[in-house]
Amino acid sequence: QVELLESGGGLVQAGGSLRLSCAASGSIFSIHMMGWYRQAPGKQRELVAAISSGDILYYGDSVKGRVTISRDNAKKTAYLQMNHLEPGDTAVYYCNVETPPPGGMDYWGKGTLVTVSS
Repeated sequence: QVELLESGGGLVQAGGSLRLSCAASGSIFSIHMMGWYRQAPGKQRELVAAISSGDILYYGDSVKGRVTISRDNAKKTAYLQMNHLEPGDTAVYYCNVETPPPGGMDYWGKGTLVTVSS
């Protein structure tokens, strides 16, 4: 069984910063992709940022230049540093982890709420 423990969400004023963490534990021995997605009320889930095992970075268009994703492979943990937060960033943020192909598995955290007040 694999568990993704997310932390760091909360309430912040516009222009502020937050750092989210996602730690993987359980029966997971190798991680290919680690990423963050978000879903706001009434909207589809969208990519915020992802990082591969080779440190290739992917960022969603709406957050480019304001967020940085990183990972600590020894700790099986991904971090999302978010700066210059806007009310439009309010959403539930979900951690996603993929194990390497072939036959890779896809795991999701339960989500952490980020609320940005104006």
